Amino acid sequence: MLSKIAILEGSTLLLLLFLAVPAKRLFGYPEAVTLMGSIHGAAFIVYVVTLMAFFAGKHLNLQQLGMGLFAAFIPFGSFVFEHKVLKPRQL
Repeated sequence: MLSKIAILEGSTLLLLLFLAVPAKRLFGYPEAVTLMGSIHGAAFIVYVVTLMAFFAGKHLNLQQLGMGLFAAFIPFGSFVFEHKVLKPRQL
């Protein structure tokens, strides 16, 4: 479950950065950032809450929690986190 949420969060970040922001800047369509920003914000909150729940349930240690939180702020970071940390553990 956490793996799927990490992929969702990473996907929404990429859509925001590489689709919505250029649509706003290049084509004068600010609604794209408003819409995609809201979707990404919701996905980010779900991701962080789920990370905390997995940490509280002892499925992640403190280092993994930190890596997961750090990865959320870097484009492609949550994909790397999912592949290197979550996938081997089937989370």
